[in-house]
Amino acid sequence: MKRTLYPLKFQPILKDKIWGGEKLIKQFNKKSNSKQLGESWEVSTVSGDISEVSNGELKGETLKDLIEHYRADLLGKKNHERFGNNFPLLVKFIDAKEDLSIQLHPDDELAKKRHNSFGKNEMWYVMQADKDANLIVGFNQEMDKQTYLKNLENKTLTKVLNFDKVKEGDTYFIETGRIHAIGAGVLLAEIQQTSDITYRVYDWDRIDDKGNMRELHNDIAIDAFRFDMNDDFRMKYKKQKNVANKIISCPFFTTNYLELNADIEKENKEDSFLIYMCVEGEVKVLTDNTTDIISKGETILIPAVIKHFKLKTKDAKLLEVYV
Repeated sequence: MKRTLYPLKFQPILKDKIWGGEKLIKQFNKKSNSKQLGESWEVSTVSGDISEVSNGELKGETLKDLIEHYRADLLGKKNHERFGNNFPLLVKFIDAKEDLSIQLHPDDELAKKRHNSFGKNEMWYVMQADKDANLIVGFNQEMDKQTYLKNLENKTLTKVLNFDKVKEGDTYFIETGRIHAIGAGVLLAEIQQTSDITYRVYDWDRIDDKGNMRELHNDIAIDAFRFDMNDDFRMKYKKQKNVANKIISCPFFTTNYLELNADIEKENKEDSFLIYMCVEGEVKVLTDNTTDIISKGETILIPAVIKHFKLKTKDAKLLEVYV
């Protein structure tokens, strides 16, 4: 393995889902013949789903192997001290042709205890939404454990959930312990901790092609709930052109919005890798020795050791992510 790191692109890990559709194929050119393609995992070190480099001299190497070899040069010094050889984020694109299950995720403490995993704080950036498409986030009234369980038992849970109609550019932060679901007709980018732990509490009484209902996790989900959360999940952010506009900064990740109509010089001052998810248009990523292109629905990772690079475009929208 050579010592020179460069911007890394990865082979998407494609996931068929009972609720998936064809937007990832038709809009993002993901290579699949599936009619139910639900997710494209863009950068992952989840066990069994580890990203492989698709460009340059390191093509075919796994992200896990690269971290073990390059360590702080890839992750950043503070990140390597904090996470060791573990990559802290999982980023993906999601197409919900049908409603996802009503669910929530455990925090770091509970996930570590039960699953030896990170918890799963996440954020959504809506890339496209059909007419009247919605996201479910939180409750539409004050909630406590007893009231929640009564609605669950009486099959009236959907009556107490908060439904938000959404459009392109809407952004949500989904903390651990908050009930949520992606609604039918929504295409979005998701940024989350490296975790595949989901507690499914209701699945619309849906059955799969074998006539089975999907497993629910109500017995363990109840301990993960936080019923005292504020309705502060909608992110407001500026859209000033050709600069990084902060959407969210939390202990788990920072995400900025970049709307570009000109070339810009970038300097990485964060002591972290940078991930760019292209949510509109196309952009060239140039270092002293490399040129790569990412288009809508593609992702690139800039190792922490690369401090200067250019983003060259006439029209693009990006999410910039780091820890």
